[in-house]
Amino acid sequence: MNHSNIGHRNRGVILIAVFIATFMTSVEVTIVTTALPSIISELHGLAYQSWIMSAYLLTTAITTPIYGKLADTLGRRKVFQWGVTVFTIGSLLSGLSPSILFLIVARAIQGIGAGAVMPLTFTIIADIFSFEQRANVLALNNTAWGLSALVGPLIGGFLVDHLSWHWVFFVNVPLGIIVALLIWLGYQENIELKNQLIIDWLGIIWLAISLVSLLLGIQALDTLPLIAASLLIVTIVATWLFLRHEKHFADPLISPKMFHSKTFTIQIITATILSGVLIGYQMYFPIWLQSLYRVSATTAGLVVTSSSIMWLVASFFVGKLIAHFVPKQIAVTLIGVMLLSYLSLIFASQAFPVWAFYVIAMINGIGMGIVVSMNTILSQHLVPNEMVGSATSVLTLGRSLGQTVMAGVYGAILNLVIRLQLHGGITFSKVNNVISSKGAAVVANRSLIDPIILTALHMVFVGVVAMLVVVLVINILDPNKKIIR
Repeated sequence: MNHSNIGHRNRGVILIAVFIATFMTSVEVTIVTTALPSIISELHGLAYQSWIMSAYLLTTAITTPIYGKLADTLGRRKVFQWGVTVFTIGSLLSGLSPSILFLIVARAIQGIGAGAVMPLTFTIIADIFSFEQRANVLALNNTAWGLSALVGPLIGGFLVDHLSWHWVFFVNVPLGIIVALLIWLGYQENIELKNQLIIDWLGIIWLAISLVSLLLGIQALDTLPLIAASLLIVTIVATWLFLRHEKHFADPLISPKMFHSKTFTIQIITATILSGVLIGYQMYFPIWLQSLYRVSATTAGLVVTSSSIMWLVASFFVGKLIAHFVPKQIAVTLIGVMLLSYLSLIFASQAFPVWAFYVIAMINGIGMGIVVSMNTILSQHLVPNEMVGSATSVLTLGRSLGQTVMAGVYGAILNLVIRLQLHGGITFSKVNNVISSKGAAVVANRSLIDPIILTALHMVFVGVVAMLVVVLVINILDPNKKIIR
C-alpha cells in the first residue's frame, strides 16, 4: 500500500480501531482466567475447565495462517471486519452460555474471529506506516497489550464480584461494535488484489490436523502419555505432508518463498521460542513466590506487571536500535543478558531474595520488548508486499504456539519432577495443597514439601534456559551483517 494515500485523520481513526482491537483480544485471556472459578462453579464444568481456554487457542491457531493468506488476496479490510464480527458474536454467545459445552463452542467461535484480528492489527500498521515509522507505532500499540495485562484481572474481578461472570464476555461486545464502525468509516485500503482466489484446501486440512494433534498432545502430556505420544507422531506426519504439499502447490497457504531469507526465518523462530520463555515466567514466578515465600496473589502478580511495564518502555527504543545496529547484534546481546539472569534461578535456594525476581522480570521485559518487536517489524519488511499478511500471520501463529506448547511442556516437567521426589508419606495432593494454598495457610510437612517444589521449579527453569541457549545460537548463526533499512 502507498502510505501517502491515507490522510493523517484516517490514520488516527484506524490506529484507534487497531488499539481497541488489540486490547479486546489480549484482555480476553487475563479477564477470563479471573472468572474461571465462578464459571466452573455455576456451570458445573470442572471436568472440562481446561477447554474454556483451549478451544479459544485451538481455533485461533488454526485460522491465523488462513486469514493471513486471505488478507493478501481479498484485502485487509474485509477479513478484519469479518474477524471482528465473528469475535463479537462469539463474545455475546459466551456471555449467554447456559452450559459448559455451549460455552466451549462459543469460545471456539471467539477464537475463529481472533485468528483474523490478532495478526491483521500488525498487518494494517505495516500497510499504513512506513518502515521508519513502524517501530514507534507498534510500541504505541503495545500499550494496549500492556494495559490489558494490568487492568484485565482487575476488570474481571470487579465484574464477577459486582455483576456476574457473564459480563467478562459481554464487555467485549460494545468494543467489537466500535472497532467495526471505525474500520468501516475510516479504512479505505489501496492494495492490488488478485483476480482469482485459489484456496489451498489440502494445505488447510494438513495444517489443521497437525495443529489440533499438537495442541491435544500437549494437553495430554502429563495425564495420558501414550495418547500424547501418538498425537505427537500424528503431528510430525501431518506437518511433513503439509510442507511437502506447500512446496508443490501453485498458491500455497504458507509460501515457502518467505523462508528463502534466513534472517526472516530466524525472526519467526526467535519470536516462537521467546514466547515459550515468556509463558515460563508468567506462570511460574507467581507459583514460586506464592508457594515458597507465602506472598499474596496480588504481590506475586506484580512481578509479571513489572515485566509488562518494562516491555512497553523498551519497545519505544526499537526504531532507533534497528537504525543503528545489525539485528543480530541486538538479539544476541539481549538474549545473552536474559540467559544470565535466568541461570541464577537454577541455583536459587529458599533464601533467594524476592527483589531478585523483580529484577529478572524487568530484564526479561526489556529483552522481550525489544527483540519480539524487532521480530515483528523485520518479518514484515523482509518479504514482498503481497506476502506481508501471510508473514505476519506466521509470526503470530509462532508466538501462539510457543506459549501454548511450552505451557504444556513446563507443566509436564513440574509434575514429573514432583512425582519422582515423593517419599515418606508425602503425596502429590499434599504438594498440590501447598502450591494452591493462599498466603500463610498452615499445611503439614512444609519442611519436606518446600524442597520438592523448589527442585521442580529449578527443572522448569532448566527448560527455560535450554530454550534461551537454542535461540541464542540461532541468532549467532544469522548470516546478515548489515543494518536493515
